[in-house]
Amino acid sequence: MGCTENALWPRLRSAKRNVVGRFLPNFLALRKSVGDDIAEDAFGKWMTTQSKTPKNVSDPVADALVAALSNLSDYKSLKLGNKGYVVRRAKGKGASGFVAQKVV
Repeated sequence: MGCTENALWPRLRSAKRNVVGRFLPNFLALRKSVGDDIAEDAFGKWMTTQSKTPKNVSDPVADALVAALSNLSDYKSLKLGNKGYVVRRAKGKGASGFVAQKVV
């Protein structure tokens, strides 16, 4: 086709305005593989199917930790600090349970 980068630039610049930044590599790869017209139609249809609101994914481990620590919320002397703590499983021979370390 012999299309130079300068001839492609106005089309690419208009595509950047319409496409969200994180989807731009997908869009450019699709244009390269199937062509400009088909890619713009397909990508436009795909973008309309994507949800605009972020999904709320709950972490079951975090929920369990919150439930376990919720009974300690009345103790005013319990200080978690600004950066908090890291909770890990204990390692080593015969070790069981968890180890908590303060994040410094």
